[in-house]
Amino acid sequence: MSQFYGDSIFWIDIDKISPNPYQPRREFDEARLKDLADSIRQYGVLQPLIVTRQEHEKSEGGLQVEYELIAGERRLRASKMAGLSQVPALIRASADDARTKLELAIIENLQREDLNAIDRARAFERLVTEFKFKHAEIAQKIGKSREYVSNTLRLLSLPEEFQRALAEGKISEGHTRPLLMLVDHPEEQGTLYKEILFKRLTVREAEAIARRIATDRVRKKEVIDTEMIELEQKLTESLGTRVKIERKEQGGKIVIDFFSKDDLRTILDLIGSTKNPTNLMEKFIATTRDALGINKKEDIPQTLEDKPLAEKSDEENKSDDLYSVKDFSI
Repeated sequence: MSQFYGDSIFWIDIDKISPNPYQPRREFDEARLKDLADSIRQYGVLQPLIVTRQEHEKSEGGLQVEYELIAGERRLRASKMAGLSQVPALIRASADDARTKLELAIIENLQREDLNAIDRARAFERLVTEFKFKHAEIAQKIGKSREYVSNTLRLLSLPEEFQRALAEGKISEGHTRPLLMLVDHPEEQGTLYKEILFKRLTVREAEAIARRIATDRVRKKEVIDTEMIELEQKLTESLGTRVKIERKEQGGKIVIDFFSKDDLRTILDLIGSTKNPTNLMEKFIATTRDALGINKKEDIPQTLEDKPLAEKSDEENKSDDLYSVKDFSI
């Protein structure tokens, strides 16, 4: 009988089919469901659902037959929207256990690419935690690599807000790679997430920023310069974008990020908000020199201060030019 059920298609009343409790999908796009419902009204259900048959004894006698959905929830929902009373279905043996039902639901969704990345990660997690699957076993079941499974599961280490954005399509799965690079630095991770959302960063731009943050942290661990860090933060807040100060043996430069022409114009407007933009940079450079302690009188020989510019040697003129505006670039 089970073989007969498995090889035959039956028309089953929709109201007798209950959802799959192991359905990995959480999000169903209403617009796409409506499109599918319109197609079903015109052409019918072209691919049968997969269900299990369950029989229960009635209190007054006799048997009550019910069906539990294994695969095809989108088709079932769309059929209800289309007003169908019956749908075609393949009936599997009711002996299928919970693991088989979840496994079939996951594989069916993956084959159709209907699962978003977070639903897929949660489904993998259930296979690991509830059914003790190893990553390699899951990979073999779905025809993917073990690294694919492991990387998918890592998505669940992201904050809930990030996971919702990924499930809703606000960020792509590629954007999660640079965010995961900063999983141990929640402040920088949160800032990068906002930049991805509001500045619409590409994956490559987000990865470049994440790598630079990691490099900056190594740099700051090697030489902790609290004044420079504070100045970077102040400029970042003032200009509304990431700013980095790079010191060199002689002079240095200021790097200001921008991601579009409009973004650049906004930054230039902020810098040009004074009558003379150069004065703004000179004021910042003066502040930087104060922080480094190179403006103190005792650090500059009196004889050098007293000399006219024309009388100074080339080396002395070079020393004065170390923190000139021309040594700082945007």
